Amino acid sequence: MKLLTKEIERKLPPLYSQEKNNDPLIQVKFFCPWGSWTWYGIEYDPVEHLFFGLVEGHEKEMGYFSLDELTDISGPGGLKIERDLWFKPQPLSTVKNS
Repeated sequence: MKLLTKEIERKLPPLYSQEKNNDPLIQVKFFCPWGSWTWYGIEYDPVEHLFFGLVEGHEKEMGYFSLDELTDISGPGGLKIERDLWFKPQPLSTVKNS
């Protein structure tokens, strides 16, 4: 599965452009099918392949994550990180409070 399509990439605002937005729009969701980690992309740098967004792992926190690293992760039986095909863009507050 291609984690980031050109269509989604076009919708992602550049890094740091949402700093003053208290409730930015999450454009894309990635998840680990063999664990509980989830990454929500709000901003993206296409040169560095770097996202800023919400990361749910041991706790929910805002931070940076790399598309290259997500692509390289592999789990049991060759499983890979996946993009949620049914995810619809939504405000950060909606995801944080769920």
